[in-house]
Amino acid sequence: MANHSATKKDVRQAAKRRERNRYYGKTTRNAVRELKASSDTKAYTEGLPNVISMIDKLAKRGIIHKNKAANLKSKLAKKAVAAA
Repeated sequence: MANHSATKKDVRQAAKRRERNRYYGKTTRNAVRELKASSDTKAYTEGLPNVISMIDKLAKRGIIHKNKAANLKSKLAKKAVAAA
């Protein structure tokens, strides 16, 4: 690592962003997992918009790829239609 103050600051900022991104990613993965495990159709349909919103935010921030977000949302929506 260089001894420039700007480089040190960049390292600190990158670490902060990495922790934040890991938190958002893990939280969303847990929400998807809980939604998939939900056996109640009403709870599934009520929770779906919140999880889709979380996935969209991850894609917007660049934490996950936009195609991965689309695939996740598609699979969740397909399960919602099958359950209804």
